[in-house]
Amino acid sequence: MCPESEPGDAAAVRRRQARENAEYHEAAAARVAEAEALRTAAMVTTFADEMRAAGVEPTRLRARPYSGSGSLRTDVVGWYVRRDRSAAVGTDGRWYVLVVAPSLRGRLTGVHLEPTVAPLQVGAGGRDGDSIALDVLLRLRLDAGHDFP
Repeated sequence: MCPESEPGDAAAVRRRQARENAEYHEAAAARVAEAEALRTAAMVTTFADEMRAAGVEPTRLRARPYSGSGSLRTDVVGWYVRRDRSAAVGTDGRWYVLVVAPSLRGRLTGVHLEPTVAPLQVGAGGRDGDSIALDVLLRLRLDAGHDFP
């Protein structure tokens, strides 16, 4: 007798199906995220190349703590892409989020930043008006050139 035909195992069958459905959706979401990461990585790399070609000098980036005030030195050189200086593109053509955990050590010695995957929609989930498509944001920043705050 197969386990699916026994009445006591109906719950086990539903659990197995739910687990398989969850695994399927997780794999699909991972594929979408990977495709998005490849697309945004190309945009960010192109932006860095265009900024160099335009002669816009990169600067040593500073991060700000997510609580408190002031800013912390970082080990990354690049271009700020948001006016609030919360995101930037490094000269290495990678995306950096410039909001870090506050620390006394970071204030004294600076902080190390790890690149992250650039989102297709920068600021999504934030306040009204804070969200902008990555390609639009990078184009606006490139057009601003040296006149960016």
